[in-house]
Amino acid sequence: MAKSEVKSSLLDNMIGVGDSVLLEPLTEDTFLENLKKRFGHSEIYTYIGNVVISLNPYRQLPIYTPAKVEEYRNRNFYELSPHIYALADEAYRSLRDQDKDQCILITGESGAGKTEASKLVMSYVAAVCGKGAEVNQVKEQLLQSNPVLEAFGNAKTVRNDNSSRFGKYMDIEFDFKGDPLGGVISNYLLEKSRVVKQPRGERNFHIFYQLLSGGSEDLLKQLKLERDFNHYNYLGQESAEVNGIDDAANFRTVKNAMQIVGFMDDETESVLAVVAAVLKLGNIEFKPESRVNGMDESRIQDKNGLKEICELLGQDQAVLERAFSFRTVEAKQEKVSTTLNVAQAYYARDALAKNLYNRLFTWLVNRINGSIKAQTKVRKKVMGVLDIYGFEIFENNSFEQFIINYCNEKLQQIFIELTLKEEQEEYIKEGIEWTHIEYFNNAIICELIENNTNGILAMLDEECLRPGTVSDETFLEKLNQVCAVHERFESRMSKSSRFLNDTSLPHNCFRIQHYAGKVMYHVAGFVDKNNDLLYRDLSQAMWKTNHSLVKSLFPEGNPAKMSLKRPPTAGSQFRASVATLMKNLLTKNPNYIRCIKPNDQKAPLIFSEALVRHQINYLGLMENVYVRRAGYAFKQPYDPCLERYKMLCSQTWPHWRHGARDGVKVLLTELRIPSEEFSYGRSKIFIRNPRTLFKLEDQRKHRLEDLATLIQKIYRGWKCRTNFLLMKKSQIIISAWTKRYFQQKKYLRLKMVTLVIQSYIRGWKARKLLRELKHQKRCVESVTTIAAYWRGTQVRREYRKFFRANAGRKIYEFTIQRIMQKYFLDLRNKLPPLSPTERSWPVRPYLFLDGTHTELKRIFHLWRCKKYRGQFTDQKRATYEEKLEASELFKDKKALYTNSVQQPFQGDYLEISKNPKYQKLNGAVEEKILLADVVNKINRANGKGAPRIFLLTKSNFIIADQKSGQIKSNIPVMDITSVSVSKQTDGLFALHLKEGSTAASKGDFLFTSDRLIEIITKLYRIIFSKTNQKIAVEINNEFLVQFNQDKVCVKFIQGTQKNGNLPACKRKNNRLLEVTVP
Repeated sequence: MAKSEVKSSLLDNMIGVGDSVLLEPLTEDTFLENLKKRFGHSEIYTYIGNVVISLNPYRQLPIYTPAKVEEYRNRNFYELSPHIYALADEAYRSLRDQDKDQCILITGESGAGKTEASKLVMSYVAAVCGKGAEVNQVKEQLLQSNPVLEAFGNAKTVRNDNSSRFGKYMDIEFDFKGDPLGGVISNYLLEKSRVVKQPRGERNFHIFYQLLSGGSEDLLKQLKLERDFNHYNYLGQESAEVNGIDDAANFRTVKNAMQIVGFMDDETESVLAVVAAVLKLGNIEFKPESRVNGMDESRIQDKNGLKEICELLGQDQAVLERAFSFRTVEAKQEKVSTTLNVAQAYYARDALAKNLYNRLFTWLVNRINGSIKAQTKVRKKVMGVLDIYGFEIFENNSFEQFIINYCNEKLQQIFIELTLKEEQEEYIKEGIEWTHIEYFNNAIICELIENNTNGILAMLDEECLRPGTVSDETFLEKLNQVCAVHERFESRMSKSSRFLNDTSLPHNCFRIQHYAGKVMYHVAGFVDKNNDLLYRDLSQAMWKTNHSLVKSLFPEGNPAKMSLKRPPTAGSQFRASVATLMKNLLTKNPNYIRCIKPNDQKAPLIFSEALVRHQINYLGLMENVYVRRAGYAFKQPYDPCLERYKMLCSQTWPHWRHGARDGVKVLLTELRIPSEEFSYGRSKIFIRNPRTLFKLEDQRKHRLEDLATLIQKIYRGWKCRTNFLLMKKSQIIISAWTKRYFQQKKYLRLKMVTLVIQSYIRGWKARKLLRELKHQKRCVESVTTIAAYWRGTQVRREYRKFFRANAGRKIYEFTIQRIMQKYFLDLRNKLPPLSPTERSWPVRPYLFLDGTHTELKRIFHLWRCKKYRGQFTDQKRATYEEKLEASELFKDKKALYTNSVQQPFQGDYLEISKNPKYQKLNGAVEEKILLADVVNKINRANGKGAPRIFLLTKSNFIIADQKSGQIKSNIPVMDITSVSVSKQTDGLFALHLKEGSTAASKGDFLFTSDRLIEIITKLYRIIFSKTNQKIAVEINNEFLVQFNQDKVCVKFIQGTQKNGNLPACKRKNNRLLEVTVP
């Protein structure tokens, strides 16, 4: 929606009343009816001043789109209809522009939408703040911390499928530009009892189901888990599957979120291993055994489960088994070890599971803080978002509900104080007289709970620390003694006789009258839950594991740091956390979101009046409205107020040239509004009664209708005048075009007549001139023709005698000239392609041109060969020269030659300079290597071959060992006298050495190689370039070689080869070497 299309005020087109402060008359029924009416039209947000009331719609609404974000961006709080984005934008702009730290307090009961509200606030802030790679990474990490904490801290309850079972407060830190730098998360009171037991119809924490549903088979096998939920005692069987929740997809989301937040793969594996261990702890069963001394003890029934847990945690099985069976109590220098019966063993098992999971959750929060905390040390602005339990009243309220409600009492206290403080500060700032507002101060309830000497938490801690028999009943007795006369405390055992007849209060319960109503608490479990006791043997066992994460979770198990001091109780820890939270909130500017649950069915479009009324009461919403209404119901800056209502006064409409405050005074004076109904502040107008505001709105509505009528009248007059002027202008234009058309037509007719007359006159003149010119031309031609005939007659008479003597020769020469001309022109058009291999040539047309035809063919072939050779590079020219040399040496002589024609001569086949294997050999050869290949050297004694590296340079040929690269022989090429090969397809060749040379001491060399043609050709060219003499290349199936002092005949015979095409050499005697070739 464009900004020009949005509502200009929350008062425009309002469904019900957008701000409950303006509700008239103001009663609880009208307040409830207003919420119901707006909820029925999908208006889930309503204001109480700057407090946002949010009803959970239980469905997706199209009000959180990017377009909506832009619509509420940088807009006044009351400028548009109520929305959570308006509060988020107001808080963000106050933080960015006014340098005020902000906090957003989100309260409400389970299922009211607190978690979703916190996500919407964070997503809006992420959308409107700055951009950039680093900023986007910080925003992504802050947003992705939610899926991780929800997986480990949320669970399905009867009231909510994604209920937060812990309190969360996140401080988001910004720089001076308003770009996020990082954040810090604080968690409060994870409901760890849910790990071991869940109420009927509820589930354990999400991560257990996500792991079993979404984990791969390999992962489950690694964690020693089975996919079936029914296999685990800690998982509620009734509600394992929840409609609308895809645990497998959520598990993938959680793993991706952990990766984005900064968890390493080994950390993720460690966390999942601890989760699996907690899950498997619930399957450990104990059986009773009696000792000889009559003491009861317990033993683990199936030790396979314990073995798997120990493997997951890197624990010695015997250590953990003993920790489940014995308890060691230390007092000063004494140690007493006692056995645990079955009930105590189950207690120890569940205590370990709860503590392990609770400490893992705390570690996760700290690990996330380590990733998302601001890296810079510059001054930061802070926006806190508090998502904590709402007030809880169940059928069976225990220790958890007691401290949750205590926290809500503290939040209510700070809410009232900050609301009144903010109201009072604004009145003082604006110079408005302030009247003290009477309201219920719940400090008396907070004092009842948190007093250091007589408070309920203090007495609970005292009872837990007291020596002797301690039970929940003794704790209740102590409460009855100390709190009996307190006006907000009730108990059946109280000394006050007024409660003795209250049969609805059982003996093991007490009741506190909270600000939200009376709540009855069952004392059963108060002492144990406050103690939060984990046997020291279990802590020490966990510290002894090889699992680094588990070891870090139990630092008190370290014998070097062991302390006999009793750890702080759960109640005292929570009270300290709440005190720190309250102190933090008091330093920030508060913004409130009150979440309301419309029905218990979690269904859309259902509004339960009784349920909503109950929440209105315990959230203190009516009290909040009364506080707002006690002063002035409506306040607005002078500029927007004058802009909205200036049409009601003739002096301010349409333009007011002076100050906005003066304009508002003139406006209200002319409207004759009683002076007691409003007050002038320094920058705002304050209206006391909503009726006055609605009266102004009604007058504005009627005035807008009158103005609309006036605008219509003026518009219609303007439209008629415009239409008339347009028609008049059109008539003039049409008339002008018509006159122009007829004049053009008349002009064209005259022009055509004139052109016809002109054309006839010009034609007559042209024809007359043409006749004269033709006559003159005929006269000139006649004279010329007569002169030509006369001169021709004279010449013929004089030369007649000579012409008859030479006529035959002239005709012959002319004929021959024409035939040659035609021949050359036809030959030019029929020339063959320029390829040197092309042998075609046009057919000779005449027999007498046979010699010329043949010579032209030869010349043309030489010319195109020269042209083709001109395209060669030096390297290619050298290659072709080698090929040509090979052709002269071996063509039609050596059968192997035909196979070498298509193979290019590469020279260095071993890449000696590049191959690190031959680095030493390359360094030993000083000259450039022209040819490098592996050949088989024939042994002179037995004819067997051995692979050798054959190197050829401009001065030497070198024989080296193939494996080691060691040089065996280095022979100058000048010592080679001749080369001998066979006529067959074999690759055997003999190098004959000069007699008396050093290399010839053992005799000639015999080699076999598939590249015989290239080797001999390069050797032939090198020797020729040095001596300018051609060495002899003998090609015969029998030739002699010199071996030591003997002449040996090398004879080639046909035969079957065992080793393919390679020739087989065999020494027959001292005078014969047979070579078998295929």
